[in-house]
Amino acid sequence: MSARKSGLQKEVLALYRRALRMVRTKPALTQPKFNLFVRYNFHTQASSVSPRDVAAIEHLLRRGKRQLEMYEQPSVRDCQISQAMSDWEQSRHGSRTTSQ
Repeated sequence: MSARKSGLQKEVLALYRRALRMVRTKPALTQPKFNLFVRYNFHTQASSVSPRDVAAIEHLLRRGKRQLEMYEQPSVRDCQISQAMSDWEQSRHGSRTTSQ
């Protein structure tokens, strides 16, 4: 049984779900890039702010919503993946395979 989530937690999860739904609207060849982009950005932003810093979380939510609205546009069909994102994904896959 999970603990009840605060309104702010629900907003963050709703934004994450909306971002993952956006990925499914993109061309099949670019979906893995968009998926990595979403996962990396949520992970790095979440680890950069204290869970008790409500003002910072609200700011990140507003910024994330604006950015997501831009990426939801049908004209956006691809995104750039940085080397840091690729390295992060490789480290996640490496740690996952060694722990199994």
